[in-house]
Amino acid sequence: MKRTALLHSELSGLIAAMGHGDLLVIGDAGLPVPPGVRCIDLAVTRGVPRFLDVLDAVLAELVVERSAWAGEAGEDLARALQARGLGTPAIVAHGAFKALSRDARAVVRTGEFTPYANVALWSGVAF
Repeated sequence: MKRTALLHSELSGLIAAMGHGDLLVIGDAGLPVPPGVRCIDLAVTRGVPRFLDVLDAVLAELVVERSAWAGEAGEDLARALQARGLGTPAIVAHGAFKALSRDARAVVRTGEFTPYANVALWSGVAF
């Protein structure tokens, strides 16, 4: 059994296979997944699992070089994202965020019902 926080085998395997500059999106329950983009659906029910809990588990394994989230996100969510040191952040319009998710290796769907609780994470390198 793994020792790290992230136990979900499909998500852990994806992160292990990501290269420098690959994109992973973690989204709320309502974020559309573009056709052809892999969806790792973790949503069980409203609020389970929470967006920030999934993000923290992913950050235990993923080196993040840069990130993006929607400017429409609430102040509390934006502060929570900034506090996590997600590389170089970019704030984009929600429409632009949905467009960039077309290039993701995968979109991870959470049970989060907070509007605009989505983040794009571009992988960095550990050296």
